[in-house]
Amino acid sequence: MKLQIHDTLRRDKVEFVPQNPERVTLYVCGPTVYSYAHIGNARPVVVFDVLFRLLREIYGEDHVIYARNITDVDDKINKAAMEQGVEIDVITNHFADIYNEDMATLGALRPSMEPRVTRNMDAIVAQIAAIVANGHAYAEQGHVLFDVESFKTYGALSRRSVDDMIAGARVEVAPYKRNAQDFVLWKPSKPGEPVWDSPWGGGRPGWHIECSAMIEANLGLPIDIHGGGHDLIFPHHENEIAQGLCAQHAHGHDSEYARYWMHNGFLDFGSEKMSKSLGNVKLVHDLIKETPGEALRLALLSGHYRGPLEWTPELVTQSRARLDGFYGALRRFAAVPVRDEAVPPAILEALCDDLNTPRALAELSALAKALETASDDEARMTAKSQLLAGGALLGLLQGDAEAWFKGGADEDLTAKIDALIAERIAARAAKNWPEADRIRKALDELGVEVMDSATGATWKLKAGV
Repeated sequence: MKLQIHDTLRRDKVEFVPQNPERVTLYVCGPTVYSYAHIGNARPVVVFDVLFRLLREIYGEDHVIYARNITDVDDKINKAAMEQGVEIDVITNHFADIYNEDMATLGALRPSMEPRVTRNMDAIVAQIAAIVANGHAYAEQGHVLFDVESFKTYGALSRRSVDDMIAGARVEVAPYKRNAQDFVLWKPSKPGEPVWDSPWGGGRPGWHIECSAMIEANLGLPIDIHGGGHDLIFPHHENEIAQGLCAQHAHGHDSEYARYWMHNGFLDFGSEKMSKSLGNVKLVHDLIKETPGEALRLALLSGHYRGPLEWTPELVTQSRARLDGFYGALRRFAAVPVRDEAVPPAILEALCDDLNTPRALAELSALAKALETASDDEARMTAKSQLLAGGALLGLLQGDAEAWFKGGADEDLTAKIDALIAERIAARAAKNWPEADRIRKALDELGVEVMDSATGATWKLKAGV
């Protein structure tokens, strides 16, 4: 099945053809690790995790290399380290670990590699030197700046002319710049900040050069797919292209930096923008304490990745209820055996159509219904096996169904609830309705929802318990 993706550079949906099917490369801009990630930061993680899974399904797990960088040099990192009186790696290691743990709770696989800026400083300095040697950058007052006018196709990704960029963007005017739109590749460190040696004096890299140097050093050029949020198209990804190609210009590799570009849309918080000043920042680290990570993942996949997604409490509630339906079917048919089953063609087709996750989720719902309505064991086995196979490609439904409904209940609470359920069943059998009602009220006070059916009673913890 052919994979079609919307390429930002071409502004069209095109067939994805890797340069080498034995080594498919994907790079996604990762976190700056100075604090907790918010739910908007998690959208590209979940989106490109699905792409990673899909590429592995098509080309084989051993033939896909996914790199997501960690930015561990930054003004905010430096500020936090100085305020706390510690080295920057104390800050960055702490929050990098939390980031990976939180994203794992959302069901994201670890990338094949996570290059860090501080561990690629030699590659960064070497790439800057190559850009200078090729006549596309200049050194001035301890800074190295990229000469935007020297790169004639600058602006192709964002479809902006240099004049438009100057008129529409806030550009730093500094005495060491030849032109206002030129951007920093290397800069002197301020007092108290980390310093690395370079031919232009002690300092540290600018933000944009970090990704292009890590891509060249860890993946090689050109890469197959470069992903990230829509907000990175300009200036970050535009600058990456300029740097990556101009460093290679003397070697004849000036045609492609990334063969395909993919960008996800923003989360929309209704009438308010998510911001610290409004006090409405939704941190993943906090959200996963009150909502299962799998429900947050499904919510992030409920809209097409390229469009905006309105993030509301209702969306999260609906996503959790949808998973209740999936896991409910799996729990009711827990005794049905599972066999190895290929990903259902309808789900694979949906994801190969530019990661159409809403359509893929609809197909998953159809499989759950097929499991519920199947009339014989063979049909039930097929539906259940396909439901799990399709869920795995989306990073869903890989947990235990019983555990899903028990949520955070520990052994003592589970035993107490099970005992009350048994007492209620006995009371109902004896037609002791007042006692059955009393027990149901006790269960309700524990945050337990009881679900009666012809085959008995099951339970789940209510949201937020």
